[in-house]
Amino acid sequence: MHPAPSVILFSVLSGLGFGMLAWLGIGKPPMTGFSAFIFFFVAYALSVGGLLSATFHLGNPKNSLKAFSQWRTSWLSREGCCAVAALTVMGVYAIGAIFFETHWMFVGVIGAMLSVVTVFTTSMIYAQLKTVPRWNHWSTPVLFVSLSIFGGALMTGQVTVAMYGFVAVGLIQIFAWFISDSSFSKSGTTIETATGLGNIGKVRMFEPPHTGTNYLLKEMVYVIGRKHAAKLRLIAIILMIVIPILMIGMGAQHGIKAIIAVLSHVVGVFASRWLFFAQAEHVVGLYYGKRG
Repeated sequence: MHPAPSVILFSVLSGLGFGMLAWLGIGKPPMTGFSAFIFFFVAYALSVGGLLSATFHLGNPKNSLKAFSQWRTSWLSREGCCAVAALTVMGVYAIGAIFFETHWMFVGVIGAMLSVVTVFTTSMIYAQLKTVPRWNHWSTPVLFVSLSIFGGALMTGQVTVAMYGFVAVGLIQIFAWFISDSSFSKSGTTIETATGLGNIGKVRMFEPPHTGTNYLLKEMVYVIGRKHAAKLRLIAIILMIVIPILMIGMGAQHGIKAIIAVLSHVVGVFASRWLFFAQAEHVVGLYYGKRG
C-alpha cells in the first residue's frame, strides 16, 4: 500500500507518546513538579501530535468526529474513544504530579492501561484486514504494543527494561517479516478467487481495467523491490534495535548517548513502519496484475 507520511507519523509518534504515558502512569520515573511537566509535555506532544497528523490523510478532516459513534463495530472508532479516555485520565494524573506533587496511583494505573489499549486498537485497525494478508496476523498487534511499551521505556529513562525489551522487539520484528513474506500466497487469494471464475479454469488479465491511474492504484497498489526492502530492513533493525542497545550498554541514561539512543530508535521505527505500509499487498492488486 502507499506509505502515506501522515499515517506513518501518526502510528509512530502516537505509539511512543502513549508508551511514555503508560510508564508515567505507574510512576516511572517518579517525577513531580516541573520535571513531571517536561515528561508529560513530551508524552502529550507525541500522542496528540500523532493523532492530529492522521487527520491529514482524510479527504475531509471534519469527518474524523463521526468515527467516535461507531465504536461497536469499528476499531478506528474504538481507537478514538480509548485515546480520548487515556489522555483525559492521564491529564488528571498529570495535574496531581505537577501541581500537587503527588501521584494518584489508582488514576495513573487506569490511565496506563488505557494508553496501552489505545495502541492495541491502533494495531487492530490493520490486523483485522483480511484483504491485506501481511497485516492479518497476531504479530501485528504484538509488534505495535511492544514497540510502544519499550520505546516509552527508553523515553522515560527505564533503560534496563528498554535494553532487554528491544532484544524481544527485534526478534518479533524479524519473525513478522519472515512470516509475512509468504502470507499473501498462503491466504489462498488468487485472481481466480477474486473474480469467482476459478471454476472454469485458469484466469488471466486480458488488459488493464483502465488506461489511466485511479485512487486504488495510488493507495492500494504500491510495489517495492525486494533488494530495496532487504536493505531497509537491515537499516531499520540497526537503527531501531542495535544502536540503542549499544548506547544503553555504554551508559545511556542521560547526555549525548541517551540522545543518540532515542533518535536512532525513532528513525529506525519510522523505517520499519514505512516498510509495514509499503510492503502491504492488498488483494485489489490482483485486478491490475500486481499480485499473485
